[in-house]
Amino acid sequence: MSPKERKPVLLRLDPAVHDAVARWAADELRSTNAHVEYLLRRALAQAGRLPKGAGPLPQRGRPPKDPTAAEEAAPPPDAPASATPKEDDPT
Repeated sequence: MSPKERKPVLLRLDPAVHDAVARWAADELRSTNAHVEYLLRRALAQAGRLPKGAGPLPQRGRPPKDPTAAEEAAPPPDAPASATPKEDDPT
């Protein structure tokens, strides 16, 4: 198993505990699975048991937009609408 692969684990939880973790995860804008991993890593670190070889938590969610592409596509926020160049305008 390469370092980037994730190890799947079947976890049996009391339904009330699962619901509480799922609500907490939603409050933190994480999936339940990502929040369980976050909590386990935090508990391991606090106990001094987080392995040195453990990589960082993977970045989840939508990848960041390419800032150069966004700057080229959009006019500055303070530019008037008439200052925006048109595709077929030769000037």
